[in-house]
Amino acid sequence: QVPLVVSGGGLVQAGGSLRLSCAASGRPIGWYAMAWFRQAPGKEREFVAGMRWSGGGTAYADSVKGRFTISRDNVENTVYLQMNNLKPEDTAIYYCASRRNAVVSTTPADYDNWGQGTQVTVSS
Repeated sequence: QVPLVVSGGGLVQAGGSLRLSCAASGRPIGWYAMAWFRQAPGKEREFVAGMRWSGGGTAYADSVKGRFTISRDNVENTVYLQMNNLKPEDTAIYYCASRRNAVVSTTPADYDNWGQGTQVTVSS
């Protein structure tokens, strides 16, 4: 497994932006799928966005389409989640995850490698 280190959370006002980073300490194999999930208090962990490490195959939850963008930097071995026009309902702990399969899954149980979470709080 490639250790994943997440950073970039914080407190922001509604309408603001944040960028989360997920740094892989080793180079993920090209056929990995990477994804961001989030979990709000009292709710189940839910899929936010995902992509193949090799590029393409991007997918987004309906609730974030048009506001969030997932991308990766092969040189920095890092996956990003750019979050714009944030809303209070985006408040959650955000997690990065990978799976040894090129297909992006929206199911948390399909991912076997997780980074630590980072808190994102959006005030109204």
